[in-house]
Amino acid sequence: MYSSEFLLIMTQKQLVHKATIKEREIVVNILCSAFDPIKIPNSINYVVKQDKNRSMRLRVLMEYLFDNSLMFGEIFLSNNRRACILLQYPHLKKTTLKTILLDLRLVIKCIGLSRVFKVLKRERTLNKHHIKKPHIHPILMGAYHKDNGKGFGVRLIFELFDCYKNKNLPIIVETTTPENLKLYNKFGFKIFKKVDDLNYPLYFLRKD
Repeated sequence: MYSSEFLLIMTQKQLVHKATIKEREIVVNILCSAFDPIKIPNSINYVVKQDKNRSMRLRVLMEYLFDNSLMFGEIFLSNNRRACILLQYPHLKKTTLKTILLDLRLVIKCIGLSRVFKVLKRERTLNKHHIKKPHIHPILMGAYHKDNGKGFGVRLIFELFDCYKNKNLPIIVETTTPENLKLYNKFGFKIFKKVDDLNYPLYFLRKD
């Protein structure tokens, strides 16, 4: 059974909107606030080179993810501008001059040339375990760090399901934390794969 607070959150509608390029800085700031304090091994820290410039490199990654999600997916932003979720449609992705330039910037300013093959290994792992059929892929969700526990993430997920309930596409997510596993389980996600070859546990979940 869901708690009364959880059900109250789920009944609130129209609390988010689709972000535009004009809200890029707002979304990037939210994601940097959410993930900068997290130093434990996870997908973000696996990509970002861990040195004295970590915060700057993290911002480059979030800008990269925003730009790609805007091209090949959608970005939801809470109306209070405190939380966001980025999703992509992998079957719509294609290589263009712009994507090549974005990739090069990511390598130089975030990953570091010496770590490219390590990060490519992670991408191969993700691609290997994702389904090949068209699906929705929420790649990142975050709220301002001081807003943790206020339910903004739950509202975003609920709005996401409400918007895409008629698309007949499965939703595939991956996570590294037990807390996220519990949240996704509440929404009906089921684990279909777990891998441990990236220095941290990675769970793949699906909801049809």
